[in-house]
Amino acid sequence: MDIEKLLVDKDFNELKKQLENKNIADIAMLFEGIEDKDKIILFKLLNKDIAAEVFSYLNPDMQETIITAIKDSDIQNIMKELYLDDATDFIQEMPANVVKRVLKNVDNKTREQINKLLSYPDNSAGSIMTTEFIDLKSNLTVSEAFEKIRRKANDSETVYTIYITDEYRKISGVVSIRDLLIAKNDAKLKDIMETNVITANTLTDKEDIANMFSKYDFYTLPILDNEQRLVGIVTADDVMEVIQNEATEDMEKMAAITPSDESYLKTSVFKHAKKRVFWLLLLTLSASITGAIISHFEDAFVLVPVLVSFIPMLMDTGGNCGSQASTLIIRGLALGEIKTADYLKIMFKEFRVSLVCGVILSIVNFFVVWLRSGDPLVGLVVALTLLITICVAKFIGGMLPILAKKIKLDPAIMAAPIISTLVDCITIVCYFLIATAILGL
Repeated sequence: MDIEKLLVDKDFNELKKQLENKNIADIAMLFEGIEDKDKIILFKLLNKDIAAEVFSYLNPDMQETIITAIKDSDIQNIMKELYLDDATDFIQEMPANVVKRVLKNVDNKTREQINKLLSYPDNSAGSIMTTEFIDLKSNLTVSEAFEKIRRKANDSETVYTIYITDEYRKISGVVSIRDLLIAKNDAKLKDIMETNVITANTLTDKEDIANMFSKYDFYTLPILDNEQRLVGIVTADDVMEVIQNEATEDMEKMAAITPSDESYLKTSVFKHAKKRVFWLLLLTLSASITGAIISHFEDAFVLVPVLVSFIPMLMDTGGNCGSQASTLIIRGLALGEIKTADYLKIMFKEFRVSLVCGVILSIVNFFVVWLRSGDPLVGLVVALTLLITICVAKFIGGMLPILAKKIKLDPAIMAAPIISTLVDCITIVCYFLIATAILGL
């Protein structure tokens, strides 16, 4: 039966039954598209055991709506059940009055842990790690380890990976639940643990953490402080969110939009305009240079007017070629497939690609332009310009993202809009210089 209909009919018994049989993520989806009063009713119908999990899936606006409407005792239950990293993410998104009320309803230890996680830079591993993990001592037997895991499991975000630490919380090894299950009960952890443990620092960039998960196929990654003590772990679900956010940010930068954490519909018209207008203004001003170049060659238009009709094709082709190259290089840099030291290999490869593409397009367009203009020399001008434009565009598209990476900028800013504007200027200059030389203008 339809959830909205059950809400309208106030058939809460049936609604509660249906909620009990649904997945946590599916329940969270039900909150989309219903009125705020219905969201609160729906949330209050949830079993206390799953309410906190559903709450962690909701977007910040929904979370604020619910927190504002429920009692302090309900807030205490939610905060008690939320994992620390989820609680920190939630608090980070809330306005000051909501944060004050929430922190009032958590115990001192939890408040201290949340404040510590909030103190890490936004782009660091510390900001996404959780301090709720299981660590054991190396002298324990497998049976003793299982006893401790059972006691700690409910308060830990994951039990699949167990870290072995010494009395100073320095990490000395790692074991998985699989390792424990196949080992003998009297075996010591120090005899079955893996000692080659890959770790990261609390200040390591989140994007680097995501790359490590991809490279090593991790489920969790231990995070150490500057004294090399184990202070937390990053889990796969946190990394998935990082990847999604980084991809969104890169897409916005590649479209010449200042990145934002707010959702599209929740962002005001003024904020949308503010994010876009700077880059649009910059690109508009830079594009005026192209206009100035065209004006400089105005005499050529008078002598051979047909030249003007091929300008859009040449500029579009150049922009498209540059965008193709930059997109591939930006993706390669993001995935770690390409390093800045590979620039010579990239230049050579893009040069060969541009020659193949350029020759094919130039030959085809030579005959097309010849047929349209009736003059083979005009066809030759366009063909040569096209060949040079494609080579230059692919070189620029391949090199600018690497240059950006080299000087510690995000390669995504060197995407289609900037490259197209730069290539347009070069294309027009080449076009009329070649036309002047061949046609004697």
